[in-house]
Amino acid sequence: MDIEPRPPRRQGDVGPPPTRRPVDVAVGVLIDTDGRFLLTSRPAGKVYAGYWEFPGGKLEPGESVEQALRRELHEELGITIGAVQPWRQELVDYPHALVRLHFCKVFAWTGTFEMREGQRMAWQTLPVEVRPVLPGTVPVLRWFAAERGHTGATHAE
Repeated sequence: MDIEPRPPRRQGDVGPPPTRRPVDVAVGVLIDTDGRFLLTSRPAGKVYAGYWEFPGGKLEPGESVEQALRRELHEELGITIGAVQPWRQELVDYPHALVRLHFCKVFAWTGTFEMREGQRMAWQTLPVEVRPVLPGTVPVLRWFAAERGHTGATHAE
């Protein structure tokens, strides 16, 4: 997901900062037959480059979450996904943007993974071994821990 940073407030600005509207992002939580989930690194040149996240991207005008997820995963990873199971939403307030993440579980896909943006990929279980983890990814790791009865850390700080 590529999000433009907002301009910084200047010293003479008066009043509260302008209200930010959330940017809607479709996020794919790909889970393989062994229960592992896919994380990808953010490519160089993007905000939080090198951080690990679940793949996805911004919804285009008029696009549904499922349509955006299908498009983004094909563009970024070269795969065609099967059924999409809407899961949860999370609002994350990053310094550069307010983001509404629409997490969807995906259990089936076709094609060979191609890292088309120069990112890396890693199949993970809890606790995840890759780091650093993008803040918007942490809630998903907690949800997985609750679903799977995992106790202890979900990721390295």
